[in-house]
Amino acid sequence: MTEGRQPKQLNKTGGEAELVQREAGLQHQLSAAQVAMIALGSTIGTGLFLTSAISVKLAGPAVILSFAAGALITLTVMWALAEMAVEHPAVGSFGLYAEMYLGPWAGFVARYTYWLCLVIIVGSEVAAAGIYCRFWFPNIPSWLWIAGFSAALVYMNTLSIRNFGTIEFWFAMIKVVTIVVFLILGTALVLGFGFPRIGTGNFTGHGGFFPNGWVGVGLGVTMAIFSFLGLEIVGVTAGEATDPKTAVPRALKRTLAFLALFYLGGLALVVGIVPWEQIGLDKSPFVTVFEKVGIPAAGHIMNFVVLSAALSSALCNLYFTARMLFSLSRGGYAPAILGKLSKRGMPVAAVLASSLGMAAAIALNWRFKSTAFLFLIGVAFFGGPFIWIMTLATHMGFRRKMREEKREFVRFAPRGHWSSALGLAALLGVLLSTWWVPDFHVSLLSGPPWLGFLTLCYFIWRAYQNRKSVHGTTEND
Repeated sequence: MTEGRQPKQLNKTGGEAELVQREAGLQHQLSAAQVAMIALGSTIGTGLFLTSAISVKLAGPAVILSFAAGALITLTVMWALAEMAVEHPAVGSFGLYAEMYLGPWAGFVARYTYWLCLVIIVGSEVAAAGIYCRFWFPNIPSWLWIAGFSAALVYMNTLSIRNFGTIEFWFAMIKVVTIVVFLILGTALVLGFGFPRIGTGNFTGHGGFFPNGWVGVGLGVTMAIFSFLGLEIVGVTAGEATDPKTAVPRALKRTLAFLALFYLGGLALVVGIVPWEQIGLDKSPFVTVFEKVGIPAAGHIMNFVVLSAALSSALCNLYFTARMLFSLSRGGYAPAILGKLSKRGMPVAAVLASSLGMAAAIALNWRFKSTAFLFLIGVAFFGGPFIWIMTLATHMGFRRKMREEKREFVRFAPRGHWSSALGLAALLGVLLSTWWVPDFHVSLLSGPPWLGFLTLCYFIWRAYQNRKSVHGTTEND
């Protein structure tokens, strides 16, 4: 990063400037449009096209309310992240901000937790791609598809950031256009424009709008949050965007608006067209819709779209998990080789190390077949809400420091801490509620031990750094 591109905070506190500067070297080649499409690409994946079926099973037609509540919680995170990303554009994003405003332990735990979360999510996405391919090739083992897709994703993440941005832009465009077409076609099916009218009977005709009561709606929020996870990744693009102070806030706002429209509108049509109890995880609910209304060709088209959606999301998440590892390495929290860049400005070693999730997906799919996908997302789910909780806590520290130092900053959230505090409390409730969501007990069983392990690693690392300092060797190994 040249001196002319240094962000505004370099003229402020020296410590903040040093933290941002250590991540220099990445290419600033992502346009505002690419940032926005990458955000949609990372977020619109299995959450909308496959795991939304879990939400429908939990809440029935009232899943619409679950996702509305999830969107409001997500809004508090968007406000917080936008303010901090504008002030400190860097690929370390919320992990770097946690180090700035909560301390080194927070930055260490946040980035490693998110790295593991994304590594597993990448694995879950390629596992989902294997499920989609069974729609056409039921006799070909899923692990073969997973292996082939994994190799392609790793290769695309070694290209230049400009090429990566172009590939993901068009990948995401397939999803966006298809969802818009689905919304138009689904509305026509429900209202009877050009098709036999389905009407609104499925909203209340199978146990009512609240078949599982408000408890089902509350548990549905858990999966809604899982579906909205990925919005925070926009902050990571700040380190490689041509104009981060404009592109990042705009991408955050547009992404949340589109997500709310796509999820609320899409799920409303799904439960309106197909009785909610007939929706399962064996295939995408979107494919089921077209099969139920007698349009098999559209089912094949939608299966292609959800396959591209899963691969698009995996491509983005592999990109971002590599950036987390790169940020950790540049901070001295991971081996130095992971912080090195290729001639194209890409952290190839970090990409390869972050491919572990896809290798795990191959092994789990070989061993556990159809249960591998649910196991992977169950383990990964702890990391998402935890990172959002850390982001909101960091934002409260950020606001406090801005006020104490009387520093001007671009404001998105309301004055005070109340929005971040409410979002934080809601996310704690979401995290705890995973205990009552089928197949998601592993989230709470694996999360706390992971945090304990990371804390132990942090103190070992700090003791090692102190010992090096005493002996006069302060360079990273």
